[in-house]
Amino acid sequence: MSVDLTTHYLGLKLRNPLVISASPLSAHLHTLERLQEAGASAAVMASLFEEQIEGDGFPPPGPQPPAADSATELVHFRDLYSYNAGPDSYLRHVELAKRTLSIPVIGSLNGSVAGDWVRFARLIQEAGADALELNIYFVPTRPDQTAADVEDQYIDLVAAVRAQVTIPLAVKIGPYFTSIPNMAQRLVWAGADGLTLFNRFLQPDIDLDRMEVGPNLVLSSRDELRLPLRWIAILRGQLDISLAATSGIHFAEDLIKVILAGADVGMLASALIRNGPDHLRTILTEFQWWMEQKHYKSVEQIKGSLSQKRCSSPSAYERANYIQTVTSLTSDAV
Repeated sequence: MSVDLTTHYLGLKLRNPLVISASPLSAHLHTLERLQEAGASAAVMASLFEEQIEGDGFPPPGPQPPAADSATELVHFRDLYSYNAGPDSYLRHVELAKRTLSIPVIGSLNGSVAGDWVRFARLIQEAGADALELNIYFVPTRPDQTAADVEDQYIDLVAAVRAQVTIPLAVKIGPYFTSIPNMAQRLVWAGADGLTLFNRFLQPDIDLDRMEVGPNLVLSSRDELRLPLRWIAILRGQLDISLAATSGIHFAEDLIKVILAGADVGMLASALIRNGPDHLRTILTEFQWWMEQKHYKSVEQIKGSLSQKRCSSPSAYERANYIQTVTSLTSDAV
């Protein structure tokens, strides 16, 4: 039986639900070509950061003697050049990727507050991107900044980027809102065509030897899938938007779960960093095999079939799951 693996995301028709998430994987054209050959249906470019665009004082590549009070900040900024080569090169990379690949190319901007840097959204569109993902990473640290203030900052940023582009716009957010459904609705009203759930918000660590605060990269685990799975299942059926699941997709069964919950696509990076681009082919083969064994004809047929709106036990996505999990643990422990 022939299975139709196509799906629609941000108005784009994709050959399957496997999309490369924003990461160093998409920073090199030869890697993108390998990922496309292995089965990727679209690729989100590595993010261009707000800090790379704003400020005349941004240091160019190469050694420079920074002032003592700014040394740490300049080191962090220079690290960005090893992630991507800066604004101008980023635009050239998008343009070249679009000319070289047959799959959709999605640009990515990473920022926290509306400013002059959002004009690059339009430049990414002009470079040929099929869509844009706005990756919002903001850490509120002041006690006088309310939850409403934070949400309004998100909305203002989305509206500012939306004013710059006509291509589809996805917004990548974290899970730390009091009411995710309300925030999702507001983001749609501000101009989002889709949501990517969730940004992992990589956390800092403390180096006990150097007595410094610094990064400690930990790739995603499969357990992290449950958070986006729950909220995609809740949002599907309430909002008429595209939904992408990211964080925790490592194998075919992970992709199957998020599609059943209601995702249009599953985005992955950590699994490919660990296993290489050809791991995509394995996931896709096993995904298709599962659908054939279940006698499904298309991805559209199963999409959202276990969302909160359509599943037999909607409360399983709310308190019932918590209660059942806790009581089963207690029973096993006795």
